[in-house]
Amino acid sequence: MAEGCAVLEIGTAVAVNGVLYTPLRLLGKGKGGYSYRAARNGAPEGEAPVVLKQIHHEPCDYYTFGNKIEAERADYSRLVRVGIAMPRLIDVDAASERIVKEFIDGPTAAELAAAGRIDGGLLEQARRMSRLCRAAGLNIDWYPTNFIVQDGVLYYIDYECNEFKEEWSFETWGGRYWTPSAAPA
Repeated sequence: MAEGCAVLEIGTAVAVNGVLYTPLRLLGKGKGGYSYRAARNGAPEGEAPVVLKQIHHEPCDYYTFGNKIEAERADYSRLVRVGIAMPRLIDVDAASERIVKEFIDGPTAAELAAAGRIDGGLLEQARRMSRLCRAAGLNIDWYPTNFIVQDGVLYYIDYECNEFKEEWSFETWGGRYWTPSAAPA
């Protein structure tokens, strides 16, 4: 990685293709990187925040990676073609291994599941995504922390996708985490 450590310092600007962004708070860490709510330096007041993702190369016992930055770009394109609701990709800086994408504000499906607030409409949106993915021969990561609900719309906020395997489908694996008793703490 170009700049060493994957953990960015809150309040310290970093460049993405020459544009400076300041991480405001850590949103979470996934298999591929750390995601931060961030602001573009010099942006007009009121400009929406973004998600700044810094790729990491920490080991993952259950998943094998190739080129993570290229996988993010390719997976985003595949999912756009499929029609999955997700945040818009704004910029990719391969040299610094950083991605900027639209910030979707709202509770995660995990938070809603823990509160017993996953309703039939949200489940139907997840099942529709599942049908789209299955028809395209893809799986997405159905773990509910990868989904945000904004204004009643379910968004897949991760870009990860893989070739379809029934064992990793929403119906076989992912959906079980969308109930209050199975929701992550």
